[in-house]
Parts: sequence; structure tokens; C-alpha cells
Amino acid sequence: MFAVLQLASPLPIVAVIVLVIAIVTAYKSIVIVDAYDKEAYTRFGKYQGLLEPGANFVLPYVTRTYRFDMRTQTLDVPRQEAITRDNSPVTADAVVYIKVMDAEKAFLEVDDYKRAVSNLAQTTLRAVLGDMELDDTLNKRQQINAKIRKELDEPTDEWGIRVESVEVREVNPSADVQQAMEQQTSAERRRRAMILEAQGERRSAIEQAQGDKQSNIIRAQGEKQSQILEAQGDAISTVLRAKSAESMGERAIIERGMESLEQLGESESTTFVLPQELSSLLGRYGKHLRGSDVKEDGEVLETLDFDAETREMLGLDDIEEILGELEDEDSVVDVEQMEQEAQAVKAGEAGADIKDPDEVIEEMDQEFAGGAGDEDQE
Repeated sequence: MFAVLQLASPLPIVAVIVLVIAIVTAYKSIVIVDAYDKEAYTRFGKYQGLLEPGANFVLPYVTRTYRFDMRTQTLDVPRQEAITRDNSPVTADAVVYIKVMDAEKAFLEVDDYKRAVSNLAQTTLRAVLGDMELDDTLNKRQQINAKIRKELDEPTDEWGIRVESVEVREVNPSADVQQAMEQQTSAERRRRAMILEAQGERRSAIEQAQGDKQSNIIRAQGEKQSQILEAQGDAISTVLRAKSAESMGERAIIERGMESLEQLGESESTTFVLPQELSSLLGRYGKHLRGSDVKEDGEVLETLDFDAETREMLGLDDIEEILGELEDEDSVVDVEQMEQEAQAVKAGEAGADIKDPDEVIEEMDQEFAGGAGDEDQE
């Protein structure tokens, strides 16, 4: 019985070993591929194809798989030193964005596509910077990126890789060149500041000159208007003085004549000799009241219109009233009749109607008083 037990004991161990081998075999025969990956596999070293995302069954132990990420990947290009066309040393680094388009070519045509693309980008970056001048390397980043991408497209296409973008991050000249560039920039800024200052002073001078010009024009216009107004004032003053002098002269003659008539009336004599200048005196008095007979170049001077205050000061309204009284035919003395009566007296004609001088003066005073009363009533 002891011998039977010794023969039966190895069976569970074998079963366990077989079970373990079966589990490992099943695990090895199933390959799970992520959604963003593809895997190339070989059997006995021979390329068989690509495993698509999901669960894939392969022969265990004789199949090997190689993973390829199908997403866009970033490759950091290390900092590179280059000499530009104008012999200026610069350092630059870049970033390359790539994507695997054909996993079979990436597996069969190149050993390590990431390292290959990175090394190719380094050499291309140095070559592109060497073909450009220093100022272009600092200013034309887009042109540098386009040249590097164009140089990388052809070889990477053979590897099943597409270069989506190249971005140069920094291009730094040497310390000496940077110092020289800073001095140049500082001098350029000083030059621009001087130009702006000169332009500002020029603009200020122009504005000031234009302001002075406008000020002079306005001042000249003001002086012109002042001179015109002053000349008009002098003209009006001259006219007023002339009219006043003319009026005073005429009035003096008329008043003198009226005084002579008054003295003649107060005489005790019953015989009166009236001068023939009496009609001329009355005519001048009428002309004086109607308007001036002063002429210039054959034209009567025209008077100006005055406001109420000026008319009152000059007595123009009183003159019009006196003129209205003289135009009344009843109040005008008949000079011809008076001369005929005087001739009759000289000839000794008894029919001559000779009135007493006091009566004549009294009648004239009454007529004037009666005319003034009628005007007051009106």
C-alpha cells in the first residue's frame, strides 16, 4: 500500500504544471492592442503583418510584437551651434512634431524612427542656419521652420513618418554679438528719439507760426474795423458840425433881420420904408427851414437819419413845426402889397390904408399865438 501511494503522488504536480503552461500559453496567444496603437509582429523572425486595435490571437512563444504609437509625437531637438553666412556664431534649439503614417515602413525601413528623425533635424537645423545671415536668423523664424520641414519631408516619407510641424524656439548669438547688437539698438533708439524730438520742435514751430499768423490777421481786421468806425464817427461829427454852423449862420441873419423889423415897428414915425432884402430874408428863412441850400459839385448834400435823442438835441422836430407854420399862406406877410402901399404914401395918395405899427405888431402876435394854440390842441 505504501508503494501505491508513492506512485500516485506525482500526478497532481504534473497537472499543476500543465495547467500553468496552458495558462501561460493562452496569455501568450492573446495580444491586446490599444486604440491609438498598432503592433507589427513576426513569427520565427519573419514579418507577418500588423495587429489592429483590440484582441488579437497569435502563436505563442514563436511570435514577437513591436508597438507603434499612431498619435502625433513631439521630439525635442537638442541645442545646436552653427556659424551663419556672415560668420556669426549662434545657438538654436527646436521642436519637431511627427506622426507615424505607415507602421510597416517604420518597422522595416528604419531602426529607431524617433532617434533617426531627431538626428536628421539636428543636422538640418545647423545647415539652414549656416545658409542665412545673422539678422535673418533672428527675424525670419517662419522661413527657418519651413526650410527645416522641407528638408525633413523626403527622407521621413521613406520611413513612413510625416513631419507635421517644426518650431525653432530660440536663436541666440554669442555674448560679444549680443553686446554689439545691444549697443546698435541703443544707438538706433537714440537716433529715433532725436528725430522725434526734432519733428516735435518743427511741428511746434509751425503751430506757433500759424497761431501768430491768425493772431495778426485778427488784429489787422480789428484795427481795420476800428478805423472804419472811427472814420464814420468823424464823418458824422463833421456833418453835424457843418449843419450846426450853417444853421447858426442862417439863424443869426434871420434873427438880425427880425430885430430890425421889430425896431422899425417900435418907431414913432408913421411912414415906413421896407428894404427890398426883406423878401430875400424871408426866402432864406424858408430855405433854411426846408433844407440846406449848400451844394457840392452841383448836388444837394443829403442829410442822415437821426435817432430820437439826436433829433431832440439838434431841435429837428422844432424846425419841422416852424416850417409847417411858415407854409400856412395866411401867416405869410404879403411883401408886394406892403411895397405898393409905401409907394402910394410917397405919391401922396389919400386912399392908402396905413396902419399903425403897434397894431401891425399886435395882429402878428395874435396870429402866431392862435397858430400855436391850434397845434397844442392837435
